[in-house]
Order: sequence, then C-alpha cells, then structure tokens
Amino acid sequence: MSANRTTLVSPALFVAAWTLVLGAAAAATGAEPRASRSPLTATENPMKPQTHSAVENGLAYLKSQQNPDGSFGRGAYSRNVAVCSLAGLAFMARGSTPGRGPHGEEVDRCLAFILDHVRDSGYIIAPEAASHGPMYGHGFATLFLAEVYGMASEPTLRDKLARAVDLIVRTQNDEGGWRYEPKPQDADISVTICQIMALRAARNAGIFVPNETVDRCIEYVKRSQNADGGFMYQLTAPGDSRFPRSAAGVVALYSAGIYEGEELEKGLDYLMQQLPQSKTLPMEAHYFYGHYYAVQAMWQAGGERWQRYYPAIHDALLARQRPDGAWFDQISPEYGTAMACIVLQMPNNYVPIFHR
Repeated sequence: MSANRTTLVSPALFVAAWTLVLGAAAAATGAEPRASRSPLTATENPMKPQTHSAVENGLAYLKSQQNPDGSFGRGAYSRNVAVCSLAGLAFMARGSTPGRGPHGEEVDRCLAFILDHVRDSGYIIAPEAASHGPMYGHGFATLFLAEVYGMASEPTLRDKLARAVDLIVRTQNDEGGWRYEPKPQDADISVTICQIMALRAARNAGIFVPNETVDRCIEYVKRSQNADGGFMYQLTAPGDSRFPRSAAGVVALYSAGIYEGEELEKGLDYLMQQLPQSKTLPMEAHYFYGHYYAVQAMWQAGGERWQRYYPAIHDALLARQRPDGAWFDQISPEYGTAMACIVLQMPNNYVPIFHR
C-alpha cells in the first residue's frame, strides 16, 4: 500500500482528476460517460453544519470499528467484504483517497482487505463472514475496486478488478440478471443492481465490459417494472412493488446508461410517493439499502425531486443517529453507518460513480 499522507484532496482537484481518468477510459473503451458535475457551491449545497458534524461523528465511529486487517466490526457481519467496501466509499465521499485525505489510511486498509480476498476466479469473498448473499458482497467490492482504480499504486489492482468484472459477466443468467451465488441460474432485481453498478464503474475506469451484458441487463430491469412504476423482486415470481427494490431498479437503469424515458419517469414518480414522512416512524426493512439507492436516483434526476428528497432523508437520518456516531441496522451498525454517511454526503459529488 502507499505511504501514509495527510493532504486533503480539494473538491475541484478531485473532480478534475477523475474527469481526466474517465475521459481516458472513454477513449479506450468507446464509452461516452456523462460530463461530471462540479461540486455544489456553498449556496447550492444543502449540507448544513449539523450535517457535517453528523458525518464526522459517523466516520469517526467507522474508523474506531476498523480491524487491523482493514475489515470492520466484531459481530456476525465482521470481515464482510460488502461492509468493508461501503465503509471505504463512505470515507471517499468525504474526499479521501488511498493514502490521502483525512481518512486515507482507512481507505488504504479497506483496499488491502478487499484485494486480499479476490480469488483466482475473480470471486471476492471472505468465507468466514456472514452474508445474506455472497454476490451482494462481490458487487459492492468490485464497485469499490473500480472507484479506487487510478487513485492507488497497488500493482495487482487492475488484474484483480478485471477478474472480478469477468466473473460478473460470466455469471449473468439467461434473463439478464444475477442472484445470490456466482451461477448463471435465477436472478433478482436487488442483486442485479449491485452487479450493473460495479460494471458501470469498471467501464468508466477503462475495464472492458461487453455491450451485450449491459443490453441484456437493461431488458431484465425494464421487464421487472410494475405498472405503478415500482419494481418486482423476480420475473419468475411476479410480485408487488416495494420502495427499496424500486430505488434499486431506477439506479440500475441509470447505471446501464438510460438517462431518460418512460421507465425512469414512472420509477422516479413511484419513489417520490414514499418520501420519509416522519422522524418518529420505525425504520422499515432494508431502510438503508433503499435510501442508498434512492439518494442516487434523486441526485441523478435533480430538480424538484432532489430538492424535496434530500431534506427529508437528511432530517430523518440525523434524528436516528446514536450518541456514539453510529446508525443502527440489523445487519450491523457499521453497515448502517456507512450507508447513512454515503447518503448524507451525496452533495459532495466526490465518488466517481455518483457523478452526474
């Protein structure tokens, strides 16, 4: 890993550097990434002093829970590659990169842990860690590797990222989606979004992703949409729409390069009907997962949707933060805290995959 440094990457420099990286990637792959948006000005940015305080406390909690090997936590989901990768993204959303910024050391350790758990097949997994479905972890870990690619000097990074991407391509099923295990059998919308985001990030970083893989995923996601604009869980067992998977469905379309159209408008309208309404209501199942994707969907949509959504989730999250800086989730407080910090920091526009 690179030597420890404490220089904070400035917002303008961070985005400018990644604009150059994505431009070079586009030239190499033939892709046409959207132009990156500059960080919001002080008058535009909806983050408040209390927002920054909440984020700093959350990141301090994550730092305190990082193990020497780079993993997080001490409970059932300790050493989980998804939790580690999301924590790494939360630190990066503050402006840190491997070895640089206020949490550069933590990002470095996240990178070391993920790289240490890439198998020869490309599969990223820590077998001893609990997991609802290992392909969730693989998708988040591949996304994290793609986001740090170009920022780190680790010589094995490109090869391991390419192998992780190849595993995703090889395990896409006939419907165009992915499921819990790295096998081309069944699929669901929730696991599928993890894979297509990872593929989008990898393609942006210059890693080859077949157009056919993306096209088949687009068709799968579109077929998963219900008449109300939300998304069903599986094509093989059609069901009702739910907020978390519907937010994931909308972001899957954005990640696959769909930026306008009836499917997006219907999906966004469905999400807007379910804004956080009260600080006092208990959190529904998959709360952080749903809002992790919803904040991306609204950030990409912009305009009135973003202006209504962000203050609502902002206030709900700040009301739920624990005194120690963490956010509780049934998976683990490290998972909930990483997700909350990513959501709150979306206006920073630091992490490349979140650029609009």
